[in-house]
Amino acid sequence: MKWYNLTKANVRKEYIELKRYLPNTLAMLFTFYFVFLGMFLGIQVIGDPSTQDINTQYAIVNYIFWFLAFMVINSIGWEVINEGMRGTLEQLSMSPMGIWKIMTTRLFATTILNFIIVIFLLFLSMLTTGQWLNIDVVTIVPILILTLISMFGIGLIIAGISIILKQVQAFLQILQFILMGLTFVPLSVAPFLAYFPFVKGVDLVRSVMIDGVTLSQINAGDFLILGFNAVLYFVIGLVIFLYCERVAMRKGLLAHY
Repeated sequence: MKWYNLTKANVRKEYIELKRYLPNTLAMLFTFYFVFLGMFLGIQVIGDPSTQDINTQYAIVNYIFWFLAFMVINSIGWEVINEGMRGTLEQLSMSPMGIWKIMTTRLFATTILNFIIVIFLLFLSMLTTGQWLNIDVVTIVPILILTLISMFGIGLIIAGISIILKQVQAFLQILQFILMGLTFVPLSVAPFLAYFPFVKGVDLVRSVMIDGVTLSQINAGDFLILGFNAVLYFVIGLVIFLYCERVAMRKGLLAHY
């Protein structure tokens, strides 16, 4: 029940902030949409006409996952920075639930709301390009859940670093380009990236949405890699976050920005 109430409170908080600062939310949407338009126009102008359709489909999937990874992983770093600037980070540490539980549920809340935005951007992108992808919910959902868990792990690492270093805005800006590289590079070019967080999930979703692969056609080994990555990166993220929290408490960093 405590987890439910905490999650509900964080979902409500994130929703209120998106609604209250609506101009900023709309600016974010327009920014990412214009980035996609730039990619689409580039494909149309300088791309090979014989491969324009498939390139556009790849661009849609990669762009959507880049936005999702950017919002899920980067958002928690900004949350820690904002809490520190507001002087409320120490108050979170005094909560009976603890910072890591609050931040984990906030990650979940942010993901729920951003996923709604992702769906909107996905259909807007398909409408803009006229390329309609295969939306097989039964196949995509289990892949997406395991992929998001690995993203949560990386998000917790970023949150832990933010607690100690405070000013990590420049790093977060660099990180968005790293995330772009991980989402855009296909595994056929760099197979070792399958063991990087969320890359395998993006590759499988591409196969489902572009090639029409069904759940029964996906190898058990692919799901084992997904599950391994999800558990590994989430555990690593949680351990690093708890370690950074202890360091911050020992050095008295929670009360200062």
